[in-house]
Amino acid sequence: MRYKFNFDFIKHRKKFYVFSTALTLLGIITLVALGLNYGVDFRAGSSLDIDVGKPTTAAEAKEVFAKAGFADVTPTVGGEGERVTVRFKDPLTQQQVIAVEEAFKAQYGDQVSKEENTVDPELAREQLTNAGIAVLVASIFIIIYISIRFEWRFAIAGIAALLHDAFIVISVFSIFRLEVNLPFIVAILTIIGYSINDTIVIFDRIRENLRFAKLKSAGDLSAMINNSIWQTFTRSVNTVMTVLIAAVALFIFGSESIRLFSLAMIIGLVSGAYSSICIASPIWFELKKRSLGRSK
Repeated sequence: MRYKFNFDFIKHRKKFYVFSTALTLLGIITLVALGLNYGVDFRAGSSLDIDVGKPTTAAEAKEVFAKAGFADVTPTVGGEGERVTVRFKDPLTQQQVIAVEEAFKAQYGDQVSKEENTVDPELAREQLTNAGIAVLVASIFIIIYISIRFEWRFAIAGIAALLHDAFIVISVFSIFRLEVNLPFIVAILTIIGYSINDTIVIFDRIRENLRFAKLKSAGDLSAMINNSIWQTFTRSVNTVMTVLIAAVALFIFGSESIRLFSLAMIIGLVSGAYSSICIASPIWFELKKRSLGRSK
């Protein structure tokens, strides 16, 4: 079935390329200049999440930390003002943790509870390496699967969109100095899965339409791709919106510990829907149009 579409994605592909390239360059500049703001999972140190049981402020929490011997910390307050979070560059000893807990109990009462996370330098390096390997292995197997299931042109276009989505999320976290931790890596891997899923849905429709299409020019190829995109457009949007609603709900109502995970998911889901339509399909068009007119 041929759909009447009002927007020609292939015709405007260069605008998409410019937009994505600008974001990528901005991200590269930020990463080179500032790097990533690694959390305690990837950087030696300790983190304390303290539930004080009543509303407080960052200034009041800072005074309590000063009483425990940590005058130079910068606490953040979340969870309706009842949860205090602090990151320490150096691992805390058990005595220091107890001193902080006792200081908060003296100020706010015995209902105070804490959650401690300490990582030594060797473990931090190991976790960072393993996270990079996990993303790399997932990407390699996706390339192999698409190459077998479709063809090499689809694999190149799919991995380009996949890397685009992952790098957009990384760039945003670098630009705004958001913390990168293990939940962030989980979000990246989840985004890769959703991104390639949306891309494969469009590629599958392109392959079906390609079997019956009579392509004599780049214009015929462009029309076939646009037709395929619009045939799957409603499904792609509905799938992304369903997960996006859940991610936004987690970001708004979830705890501080999963807020950055939810934010990474929101950015990645939007980027994934965009790249599947506006990056992957045009890249496949660029590769496929070169083969038009060649002998089989």
